[in-house]
Amino acid sequence: MSPVLTAPALLLALVVSASADQGPRVTSDSPEYCTSLLTRLASLPAARQEPSRSLAAEGEKLCGNGHVRTGIAKLRRAVRAAQSTPWVEGMASRP
Repeated sequence: MSPVLTAPALLLALVVSASADQGPRVTSDSPEYCTSLLTRLASLPAARQEPSRSLAAEGEKLCGNGHVRTGIAKLRRAVRAAQSTPWVEGMASRP
């Protein structure tokens, strides 16, 4: 007799196997996670360009004022924007 998975069990098995490929990603709603995102953002060359720069400033201010969840959301958006912005070496010297 072969084992048969129900629909919820099959869905769970697919989700677990898909997430196992990426490795665990730990996040939390804490000021430490704000700092972690700021550090990650600082390592990206496009972080000094808009909209990453203003999103990061807003996120850092929100985290500092105790609005950690909203600050984290802004910082995540800043990281995504910095990752998707093409970096041009000549742009570094422009105001």
